[in-house]
Amino acid sequence: MDLKQLNAFIAIADLKSFSAAAEITGLSQPSLSRQLKQLETDMDVILVDRYHRPLQLTEAGQFFYDKVSAVLTELNTITSMTQRLSAPSTALNIGFVPSVLYGHLPEIIASLKQQSPDIEVNLKDISSYQQVEALKSGEIDIGFGRFAHQDAWIQQILLRHERYLVALPKAHPLAHTKEQRLIDLANNRLILYHQTHLPMSTTATTLKTRKNGTLDNEPVTEPLLHLFAQYGITPLMTTEVSDLQVALGLVAAGEGITLVPASLKTVRTEQISYQRLIHENVTSPIYLHTLKDFVHPKIPNLLTAIYHVYERRGITYRQQKFVSKL
Repeated sequence: MDLKQLNAFIAIADLKSFSAAAEITGLSQPSLSRQLKQLETDMDVILVDRYHRPLQLTEAGQFFYDKVSAVLTELNTITSMTQRLSAPSTALNIGFVPSVLYGHLPEIIASLKQQSPDIEVNLKDISSYQQVEALKSGEIDIGFGRFAHQDAWIQQILLRHERYLVALPKAHPLAHTKEQRLIDLANNRLILYHQTHLPMSTTATTLKTRKNGTLDNEPVTEPLLHLFAQYGITPLMTTEVSDLQVALGLVAAGEGITLVPASLKTVRTEQISYQRLIHENVTSPIYLHTLKDFVHPKIPNLLTAIYHVYERRGITYRQQKFVSKL
């Protein structure tokens, strides 16, 4: 058994086609077939049922696929990290979620470049959960995200909590109410824009009526619905959209309301009224995360720039640092 055989098997299992797998691996179909056959011979197990179209894994093949995929992912991570240790990049590649860009990120990057004029910074718009794989592959060195992660390869620090505001159309009856309550918003159409949901272990629950009339507790993993569920509230109507900008566009058009981090209060202000919520714990955290085993040498400079901006803006924070095992 060797890596070529394992990669051939993974490609066949993923694509369910010898021709497609041959194309992605750069092997000829006969060569790919030989790699798979040799792997099955070495293990004395049939992994792929070749008589179905599309191809299917046998029960043993599915078990092997599930286990070996995780091993190969970890091996690829180790390889990528070893290469970065051998030849560290001089550039600092930063991932961020779009909502952070409307806050202090531009000011932080400007402060970083002022303190370290020789630094090269590359910014990449990437979701919180995609950042985990991007860190492992070396696509980014550090990420600004909105969700906590539980991953053996990742370490993270909480930068701060940002208050949510309610975004309402200017013509809404509550548009000029300075202190909003979630219960008063429940009869409005709530526009949801998160593409990733909270882990099940961190969610609140809400009561849902079954078809037989009984009530059941159901976990709420959508982030905005989770905020309402914490207070035992379920919005009457919801609409799901692809991203935050679309959600604010619908609010501007009078199609509903939404909740956004306070840093977005300057977006579409001619059409949208942003009002404060009275609930102090209705917040959106900002996390910074990187690898446990490799901390880019410029990350301490980035943290210094972050805290410098926070001090200048009077933002409360607790100073932290990443720990490198190397």
